[in-house]
Amino acid sequence: MLLNVGPQHPSTHGVFRIVIKIDGEIIQEARPVIGYLHRGTEKLAEDLSYTQIIPYTDRMDYLSGMTNNYVICHAAETLMELEIPERAEYLRVIAMELNRIASHCLWFGTFLLDLGATTPFLYSMRERETILDLFNELCGARITFNYMRVGGVKWDAPDGWIEKVKNFLPVMKEKIDEYEDFVSNNEIFLNRTKGIGKYTKEQAIDYGLSGVNLRATGVKWDLRKDQPYSIYDRFEFDVPTGQTGEVYDKFKCRMEEMRQSVRILEQAVEQFPPSGPIMAKIPRVVRVPEGEVYVGIEAPRGELGCYLVSKGKSNPWRVKFRRPSFCNLQILPELLHGENVSNLVAILGSIDIVLGEVDA
Repeated sequence: MLLNVGPQHPSTHGVFRIVIKIDGEIIQEARPVIGYLHRGTEKLAEDLSYTQIIPYTDRMDYLSGMTNNYVICHAAETLMELEIPERAEYLRVIAMELNRIASHCLWFGTFLLDLGATTPFLYSMRERETILDLFNELCGARITFNYMRVGGVKWDAPDGWIEKVKNFLPVMKEKIDEYEDFVSNNEIFLNRTKGIGKYTKEQAIDYGLSGVNLRATGVKWDLRKDQPYSIYDRFEFDVPTGQTGEVYDKFKCRMEEMRQSVRILEQAVEQFPPSGPIMAKIPRVVRVPEGEVYVGIEAPRGELGCYLVSKGKSNPWRVKFRRPSFCNLQILPELLHGENVSNLVAILGSIDIVLGEVDA
């Protein structure tokens, strides 16, 4: 029998459809159908100035706007060989790591909702709300930030903002432990996640997976460590890994990633420069020198890349984004083959896709 899951379905996390062929309750074949949220961001970017592109990136992975903002700026700055002021670099890292925690909080809450648990969602939204309040003070927005600029950031941290971030970090540490206490010994949760959706590191590499979906198989690869950008080489942090790629491994990896983000933030607020510029000295109209470049950064969902081709004008000749949600989704049919229908939602939720980024 053919069964449509989505496109309007709460557990597909957006407008996403999977056509599954089932024999009883066992999935014989699964075909993802994407494109319901395609807006042509890359083509639109060709007619926009570099500053005008930034709000469009907010709407790709709309749960991680700060990293999206950063990648297009980083690509342009690399071609321009631009030196970014130190204060701006620290603000960028603080914003991106706070955004990583907020993104993982939302994943945790919605994933547990998928499995039938309501309380963890309410708790994780509490901490995410605190982070969104911090972002609101920093840039006047909660989701679509439009914060980064080629050469730095648009706004400096308001008075007392760094202190508020500093005070939030020990609270967040405690709450991550609380999240794990909620479910780690829960028999239902363990039955729904342990041994479900396994795959090997060879499969992960063959499918081009990145982020937690790669590290959950035991591959220790994080662009912040292995190909450092911005000022990440100044911070001490670990790269958590799993073993079998199962749903439970991904859960553990994301919990530990939040702890490592807190660790980075603790160092960043201690090292934060007391004063200094937040923008490099560049013309109001940014013109990137002729050439091409690819840059990759570690977004919450994996390697977010930007391939940029410039002809020396105020708008790019070509922009192409490597979107981790799109790449990570490729392995879904492989993981669902032979699985029980009841495990579909757990496996899909563990991949952590954002449909704005899948479709762009």
